[in-house]
Amino acid sequence: MRLRAGTLRNMHDRSPRQGADDATEATIRFDLWLWAARFYRSRSLAADAIGNGQARLNGERVKQAHAVRAGDRVTVRKDQVEWDVAVTGIAGRRGSAADAATLYRETDASRAAREERAARARDDAASPRHPGRPTKRERRRLEDFLGEP
Repeated sequence: MRLRAGTLRNMHDRSPRQGADDATEATIRFDLWLWAARFYRSRSLAADAIGNGQARLNGERVKQAHAVRAGDRVTVRKDQVEWDVAVTGIAGRRGSAADAATLYRETDASRAAREERAARARDDAASPRHPGRPTKRERRRLEDFLGEP
């Protein structure tokens, strides 16, 4: 069986189909973009996050197959950290971290909130809530203070 050139589309080719309303504008599935931008390790994790409302497109819950275009606003909430990014590029496959960083631009407010939360977490980790077992001297002082033998 011989196939003519161009009869089959490569499944990794995410270019827009002919006859679309705006054929010049490239789009990609939302779950695939989240995976390519390295917000999630797999497409299934990205799809679960979309279904749970942890990843939103333009402030709204959408399905995982919803089209993402350059200029869209994506909000991702993961491990109590929230990113608010603007889509700057579309990639049909996952590349290096440097390539993924070119697909979006984080807002200044989002970056400041994330850095402030990270600084607060570092401060909390530096001072433990329970310093550990008291020494014999500390235990005797505590017993004297409480009036217990």
